[in-house]
Parts: sequence; C-alpha cells; structure tokens
Amino acid sequence: MKTFLLSTVLTALATASFAQDLPQADNEWFKAGQARVEELMAVQPNTGRAKNVILFTADGNGVGTNYAIRLFSGQQAGGLGDDYVQPSETFPHSALVKTYSANGQTPDSAPTASAMNTGVKTKNDIINMPDSVAVGDCEAGLQNGLTTFAEIVSGMGKSVGVISTARITHATPAAVYARSVDRDWENSAEIPEGCAQKDIAAQLIDQMKAGVIDVALGGGRSQFLPEGTEDAEGKKGLRDDGRNLVEEAQAAGFAFAQDEDSFKALTWGNNQPVLGLFEGSHMKYEADRTGEPSLAEMTEAAIRSLSQNEQGFYLNIEGGRVDHANHDGNVKRALVDGKAFQDAIARAAELTDAQDTLIIVTADHEHAIAFNGYCGRGTPIEGLCYKVNEAGVEHLDELETAADGKPYSVVGFLNGVGSVLVEQATPELAATDSAATSASTDVTAPEPAPAMDAVAQAADAAAPGATPADVAAEAAEAAAQPAQPVYAAPEGRATLTQEEATDIDFVQQALIPMSSETHSGEDVAVFARGPWSHLFDGLIEQNVIFHVMNKAVTAE
Repeated sequence: MKTFLLSTVLTALATASFAQDLPQADNEWFKAGQARVEELMAVQPNTGRAKNVILFTADGNGVGTNYAIRLFSGQQAGGLGDDYVQPSETFPHSALVKTYSANGQTPDSAPTASAMNTGVKTKNDIINMPDSVAVGDCEAGLQNGLTTFAEIVSGMGKSVGVISTARITHATPAAVYARSVDRDWENSAEIPEGCAQKDIAAQLIDQMKAGVIDVALGGGRSQFLPEGTEDAEGKKGLRDDGRNLVEEAQAAGFAFAQDEDSFKALTWGNNQPVLGLFEGSHMKYEADRTGEPSLAEMTEAAIRSLSQNEQGFYLNIEGGRVDHANHDGNVKRALVDGKAFQDAIARAAELTDAQDTLIIVTADHEHAIAFNGYCGRGTPIEGLCYKVNEAGVEHLDELETAADGKPYSVVGFLNGVGSVLVEQATPELAATDSAATSASTDVTAPEPAPAMDAVAQAADAAAPGATPADVAAEAAEAAAQPAQPVYAAPEGRATLTQEEATDIDFVQQALIPMSSETHSGEDVAVFARGPWSHLFDGLIEQNVIFHVMNKAVTAE
C-alpha cells in the first residue's frame, strides 16, 4: 500500500513538473484544461436520499438541437457562442440516452415519456402501457396500465406537479398522470364509440381530485371545455360529452388560472390544487409570448408551492415547443424556446439544494436537424455560414458558398416544409424540366417508355381467371387514384441574404419534401445533479432515467 501511495505521489509531482516545462503551459486553453480536470477530481457521489426530484424535458432537444441552442444563447450574450455553458451543462454528471421505442427506430413523445415515467419502453403512440398492448386496443388498455413515478411518490406523501408549454394533455406531460392506448385521445370526442377508457383531460382532473397531481400548468383549455363553449379568448371547446372540466375543477376547490394576470393572482402554498390553462391549444412560442407566464415563472411558482410539503415533491417540466418549431423548420423559434427552457433550469437550480434535490435535464428525442460547415467562429447559428478567418478568431464578413455559387445556412433539415424540391404543376412539366436539365449537362435523356392505358395495366396485373368485368373494375379504381405528385428543383436553391436567414419567421432549407419535419432516432443527452446523479454515466437506455429517480427517492 505504501509503495502504491509513494508511486502516486511521485507520478503527480512528475506530471506537474512536466506540465511546467511544456511550451504551452502558459496558454489559456492549456490552463483551462488543467482547471477542468481539477474540478472533475473534486466531484464526489451523493448517495443520500432525494427529498425532491425535478425532471426537465425539452421536447425534440437532442444533442444537435442542444448544440444550436448553446451557440445561440452565447451569441445573444455577446460572445462567439461555442464556449458558452448552459445552466444544465454545469451539472456534474451526464450520459447519452438511446431513445428508440419498443416498435420504432424513431420514437414519438408518448413512448419516450412513458419510459421515463414507468421504467419500461413501449410502442409509439401509447402512454404508460406495456408493449404487449396494440395501439388503439381499448380493452387491452383497460386491463394493462402501468404505475407511474408520480403515483409512487404520491404514495410516499410527496407532492407532484406537471408543467408544459404544450397542451397539458399532450404526450409528454400526459405521461406523468395518464394511461392511454392512443396519445391523441386528449378529449372525449377522440374516444372511439364503445371504448370505456377516459380521455386524457378527464384523467388529469381525476388524478388531481385523487391527490396524485397537485399543480398542473400549460396549454390545452379546449380539451377541457364542451363543444359550443368559448373560453375567454374565444377559443371553442372540443368535448362531446357535455362536461366542463374547468368548472368541475373549480367546484372541487381547485385554484384556476387562464392568463398571466390570473396566474400572478394565485395564492400558492395552502394545499389547494392549482390548474393553469393558458391557451386553447399549445402555449405561445417564447418569441411571441404575451399574456402568459414564462416557463421560468411557472417553474418558480410550482417549486415554491410544492416545497411546502415537508415530504418533498416530484416536478416534471416540459419545454414543449422546441419540438414544434423544429417540425416547422423554424430554427430561430426553437432556439428562443430552448433558451427559455434553460432559464427555467437556472431558476430551479437557484431555488433548490443539490444535497437533497435530484435535477435531471434531458430530451425525449432528436429531430432530422443537420449542421453545415466550414463556418468561422461567431457565425450566427441560425443564419448563413461566414468564412473562417485564417489570421484571427472571429469569422470574416464574407459568406461561404456551395458548388452552385450560393450561400448556405449553418442549420438545415434532412426533410421538411423548407425543401428545395418543390411540387411541379404537372408530371409532364416535371418530365420536361428533367429532360432540359439532362440536356444541359450533355447527357442524352432516354426516350420515355410507351405509356400503358389503365385497362392495359389492369389486364397485365390481373389474377389468372379474372373476367373482363374484373379487369374493368380494377382499371376504374386505378384511374380514380390521384396522381403521385412530382418534385424537382429546376431553378436550384434560392439565393438568401443574412438578414433573411436570421429573421424569426425564416424556414430552414431542407432536402426531402414533407409537410412536417420528422423526429430522428439519434441519442439525446442527460445532465444531472443531486442525489444519485452519478448513476448517469456512459450510454443508457431511456427507461433507466425512471430507475435512477426511483433509486434516489428510496435510497437507505
């Protein structure tokens, strides 16, 4: 043992001496690296029992989107962006998370949120059901629901809150309190005839009446109001069962808020359940927010309220609209909402003690987002790529161009509404454009094959023994099918200016045409601090997040 200790000391002394002799020893990057190693060496595992657990989920905020938000936040603060550190990135422990669902290489938010709230993976579109249940199988769903983390800690005497900038009945927040064989069954009108499963909005009210959920804040008023009933903003209810769940909640003694003023007027901390529904559907993007509390404000109010329970609390907070802006190909709104999400994390960190509160920051999935190069430092992450400054640090004021001679954005999408391919007026026009393109590149276009009419095609594909009437019927059916649209980019990409590309409404250029950009199956990150956060290490399955939370609140 003494030999080992002596060897360790000598090695340390030799390393320090070696570092001092290096020509880079006084370089700021070198010294910063040494300081970071010292910080990491000082980190000690916290194996105490967690009184509180806060799970932050930025919907659609995978590693790539998180990178973009980091640069955007740093640039908004006046820096180059790359070296900026977000509040969650100061946490001492992190890991990569595999997000696939039981049946999907690419998941949606229902199975990913379910994994974090129940400890098991399940199928796409299903909330808190085992993967043995088929989507939409009402009877199987009534018999096979899973117990949620909220129900577990509520049984321990803890309070529970759920916050989202999306509809509070949307998949991620719904996984805190509901069970459903279809994530879209948010109100009674969505439930199939003859199915006894309660809709998600009704389940929230039931869980609040039962004392499982104490605070619920988000959008989605229309899911709680009957058809024909208008809310304060003139948005109409969607329920077809005649129930006004807002009135039922108020009659049950819940405090209710529907805008920023009524939110600020709430009296917190008297053990009164609080329901806040700030929009008919999703809450506004942060860039457009008026008359609604911010995510940070909702987070602070919930923590101050739930903290009055001496047994502690579980709070699930979703930044839901990062996902929606990515789906729209509108990166700048995603980045603004991502910064607001990090502001809420900073507020939570300030209001809690790392000794007794486990804070976890993650995402449910990533998007088909991509990043172009080679851009100089300080290039606006939401804008066009500037050239690298070979004589200095910050970018040159000259845009990089692609092989077509046009500038390109740093951020793009593999698919989405911003596709550079556009639908042609007719297939014939697309064929003409294609032939013209081929001719312009000195490639001889092949002669088009003779077209078969519908009857000839049907006859060719007909089963043996088919009658002329069968062939005619199949031909009529084929002729009735809409023509497959044809996409092309005969004029190439649009030429953009930096002003256009950094506008809040700009839609990033994409490749494959889609009405809504898709998720991807890439890993996401998890950052954590507090009791048992050291268990987040390496590469984990998404359902492990539940098991770390459960370990933290039950540790001896």
